[in-house]
Amino acid sequence: MEFAKNMYELHKRVSPTEVIIGWYATGFDITEHSVLIHEYYSREATNPIHLTVDTALQSGKMNIRAYVSAQMGVPGKTVGVMFTPLSVKYIYYDTERIGVDLLQRTRVTPSRTKGLTSDLSQVGSAASRIQDMLTTVLAYIEDVLSGKVTADNSVGRFLMDLVNKVPTITAEDFENMLNSNINVSARLKILKLIVYIGRMTS
Repeated sequence: MEFAKNMYELHKRVSPTEVIIGWYATGFDITEHSVLIHEYYSREATNPIHLTVDTALQSGKMNIRAYVSAQMGVPGKTVGVMFTPLSVKYIYYDTERIGVDLLQRTRVTPSRTKGLTSDLSQVGSAASRIQDMLTTVLAYIEDVLSGKVTADNSVGRFLMDLVNKVPTITAEDFENMLNSNINVSARLKILKLIVYIGRMTS
């Protein structure tokens, strides 16, 4: 407990706005030690969350589970703690996508290792994902226009918001930005993709 307090005090010096919301442990399930550790974090946070990460892959994948605790028992007698599971949703930022994709690719390699991809490969993968998403969007729009699918107003508003977020940039500025950040081979690949997308959307 003293170690945890010292580490938290040091962390607050670097990130003073961050607060403790819970704690995590590697393992598949709740253990007898979970109650003791959770009791400590209950003093540091209101209704803290306990996260378990199954690094042993007992179910064939890395399960991540979340719990909150509630006291149970007869008033005035021995009181126990019951952990109630929560629903878990995985969210990551766009800048973390490269790392997440890299972790996913290690599942299919016998050595469970994978090297980092080159800048060109990353650009190519991102361009392919954008191309697939554009194909899906255009197919939906064509189905709506032909009457095959009933128009969804929420989807229409989302697409309009997406189009409005596309920055207005001249062809010259775009070319200068591209030339200053990417090598020749990658530049040619992106330009080909842009031409292809332009044909699809016209």
